[in-house]
Amino acid sequence: MKAGMIGLGAMGIGMARNIAKAGHLTGVYNRTPTKMDSLAEELNIIAFAQPEELAASVDIVLLCVSADQDVLAVVARLATAIKPGSVVVDMSTVSSDTAKLAAAMLAEKHVDFLDAPVSGGVEGAKNGTLAMMVGGDLAALEQARPVLETMTGCIMHMGATGSGQATKAVNQIMAAGINQAVTEALAFAKAQNLPMDKVIEVISGGAAGNWFLQHRGATMTNGIFTPGFKLGLHHKDLKICQRMAKQSGASTTLIDMTIADYQELMTRGYGDEDISALYRLKAIDSKR
Repeated sequence: MKAGMIGLGAMGIGMARNIAKAGHLTGVYNRTPTKMDSLAEELNIIAFAQPEELAASVDIVLLCVSADQDVLAVVARLATAIKPGSVVVDMSTVSSDTAKLAAAMLAEKHVDFLDAPVSGGVEGAKNGTLAMMVGGDLAALEQARPVLETMTGCIMHMGATGSGQATKAVNQIMAAGINQAVTEALAFAKAQNLPMDKVIEVISGGAAGNWFLQHRGATMTNGIFTPGFKLGLHHKDLKICQRMAKQSGASTTLIDMTIADYQELMTRGYGDEDISALYRLKAIDSKR
């Protein structure tokens, strides 16, 4: 089964390496040619000059780009050259409405579209342990599964087109809440003059333990905010969640607070740091 990957950011590059390791990756496309050319040489695959060329050469096209307009622009280009019977799997984080628009564009070409956002961060992409939430036709998912399994530890079919992105919105809201709780709690611990390494270790082993505390606790309390997951991207995702929540009448209290906090950090120039940079606002030193 021939696969092509479009989008070689922090997540995409790790996913591409795992697909290639399993022998499925034919080639890649990226807006920044240097990154694409370097990876293609490393993996002995094709660096496609245009996404249309990639689409015409593979059975499955995988997308991992930044924003709704990027997904729709790429899908419009794919639709001009993609083969009927192909599957397009979008692993970006966008709105459910964008997923439905992309699916409609490709349905006219007799091509299936799966909205399949992922969670697990750069570590999960590198290690092939991502959690994937999928919306779209179940038969298309089964067709794509051998490729998707090279990148994931869990694949869950959530329902019709758009339900994968709706589930990712749940994930992003929950991630915001965890970020708020962990950064505030650790700032409190520091203000109590507790030994931070011991705090992180003992709480990680109890009921309040979580992935974010285990993987970001030590770095944030030492002033290291290398992404990870860029704060600016989570801000973008939460804006999507905010719109979706308002459409359905759901609460936006946590979403609104985190968007405001992230906007403050972005204004200060921290948008490209990890989301754990929220600790900067919580730490008592920042208030003096």
